[in-house]
Amino acid sequence: MVSPSPSSSAAARTTAPADSTDPSRRTAVALVAVLAALTAVAPLATDMYVPGFPAMGDTLGASSSAVQLTMTAFLAGLVVGQLLIGPLSDSLGRRGLLLYGTAAFTVFSVGCALAPNIGVLTGARFLQGLAGAAGMVLARAVLTDRFQGAELPRYFAVLSQIMGVAPVAAPVLGGAVLAVSTWRAVFVVLTVMGGLLLLGVVRKVPETLPPERRHPGGITNTFRAMGELLGRRTFMGYVLVLAFISAALFAYISGSSFVFENLHGVSATMYSLIFASNAVAMLIAGATFSQLAGRVRLNNLLVGAVCVAGVGALAQVLLVLTVGETLAGTWIALFVTAGGIGMVFPSTLSIGQALGRNAPGAASALLGGLQFLFGALAAPLVGVFGEDSSLPMAVIMLISVAAAGVALVVLARPWEGRGEPTATEA
Repeated sequence: MVSPSPSSSAAARTTAPADSTDPSRRTAVALVAVLAALTAVAPLATDMYVPGFPAMGDTLGASSSAVQLTMTAFLAGLVVGQLLIGPLSDSLGRRGLLLYGTAAFTVFSVGCALAPNIGVLTGARFLQGLAGAAGMVLARAVLTDRFQGAELPRYFAVLSQIMGVAPVAAPVLGGAVLAVSTWRAVFVVLTVMGGLLLLGVVRKVPETLPPERRHPGGITNTFRAMGELLGRRTFMGYVLVLAFISAALFAYISGSSFVFENLHGVSATMYSLIFASNAVAMLIAGATFSQLAGRVRLNNLLVGAVCVAGVGALAQVLLVLTVGETLAGTWIALFVTAGGIGMVFPSTLSIGQALGRNAPGAASALLGGLQFLFGALAAPLVGVFGEDSSLPMAVIMLISVAAAGVALVVLARPWEGRGEPTATEA
């Protein structure tokens, strides 16, 4: 497999100038805006319809477990789609797959809205996830094609903030839709989003991987490149850091409503405010990363972020074991953990894509695919281990963050400085 030299790759890429009035800069900003929207739509589609689960079961005559299976089907499609579409884009290019994927997401959203029974809805949700994966995995690949140096981590910070906030905002948006209509209207909204995204891709996202920079040898060699990435200790170390941290985030998302509303007795409105405050922690962390990227080593930022997340998760466990269940203590501990998670995301994405720059689509597939796979596996564990304490959620989050720390030290070895912008360019 022949890959372009770093110098030729750098020449083929264009870095946007600093002047915000320059047309090239405005084009870059428009591109990033569309990529951010593409990144957001799949997390929104994941649980935007969750507030409508009871009504959905009544309408379709399905049990609660059957209704919950529709979310599992979507997440499975999201994982499979990223693992397939990412490597394919290294051989076939980005724009065509992005157009087809966004169009298919729109079509399958219509299918979800019109589903006559739970079986059809489950199948449509899997296909919707499969198509929606295109936006997520190719957004990261397009950024890697288009930008380099210290600018790239800042743009990854934008995508990471979207990834952290979208799952939090989705149930709130879904609740607003359900306040005026039925659960089917949620998928109508997603259909409209898909149509707008398709228009955005047509107008603002060019082909960023010209034929001369694509992987030769067809699809077989493309997936062989993905296999090579799987065998690279350092790259997989950062992938596993992201995956385990995502498991902690999904455990929090799945268990926090029970913890705050059932154990601490807060209202649904108050819970939304608590949830929003922790989303703000992730936004602040992402903004801080954007400011520090280029001045502080990315590996140092990552180590600090994992430590912050670990402190928050450990504090929550210790509080429950010593003081007991306290609203303020739980809120503060989760706020700290969310802040750490908010900086882990852009750090690992930036470093991982830099290490996989010769196959950005495959690198993006592994980063995103395992991120959602581990998240989907962790989410139901909170309920499995009991509902009379916040300890199961806290312990699962702590174990996940600790596993991320082990992957960081044993596999990624941040002191080696791999994936830094200057090292990559050199």
